[in-house]
Amino acid sequence: MTSSGGKILVIDDEPQIQKLLRVTLQAHGFEIVAASSGEEGILKTTMVRPDLIVLDLGLPDITGMEVLHRIREWTQIPIIVLTAKDREEDKITALDSGADDYVTKPFGMGELLARIRVALRHNAKSQDEPILDFGRLVIDLSGRTVELDGEKIKLTPTEYELLKILATNAGRVMTHKQLLQQVWGGHQYNTDSHYLRVYIGHLRKKIETDPARPKFIITESGIGYRFMTNT
Repeated sequence: MTSSGGKILVIDDEPQIQKLLRVTLQAHGFEIVAASSGEEGILKTTMVRPDLIVLDLGLPDITGMEVLHRIREWTQIPIIVLTAKDREEDKITALDSGADDYVTKPFGMGELLARIRVALRHNAKSQDEPILDFGRLVIDLSGRTVELDGEKIKLTPTEYELLKILATNAGRVMTHKQLLQQVWGGHQYNTDSHYLRVYIGHLRKKIETDPARPKFIITESGIGYRFMTNT
């Protein structure tokens, strides 16, 4: 049977998880390749060139974090971390190391499927796309302009850069560290998440109908922010 959704590599040593993902994802049109260890997962990544990887952090030979680091040395294939570890530190470390998203075990298949679709869409989207159209909110990257409900809104250069990074990574969790480094680089604020919260607050006042209940820029508590497209 030809896959219509793409090829997914599952790196997980739990047979029941492999079976669940194979059955469910194949039913949604994906082709599934499985690996039960980190080294096997790295090898299969080079051999089959999957469209996306689902990676468990707890593997029997090397850690999932090492697998993530080694794969990220040569490819930007979307990687969704699947982990029984629910500590914020583990999620932040995985995201800062190049994971596109994370799902905590036990997980709902609906949530995982949604994260997979977002990661695949983001990967397929051209980085040279000049217009980001989110319905009510339209960002013209070439003109550096932002429109809300058809009206141009005025952003400071820093607010614009922050919105651009969030929007070009729509659907993905962006950690505090990632946002601070990409907006301010090596500036003194690169470890000051309070400074980031201030700018997120300014942005919300300008683009959200109700800044106290944001629809575009969602807080991932203790981790960072996610720009949502289904507003």
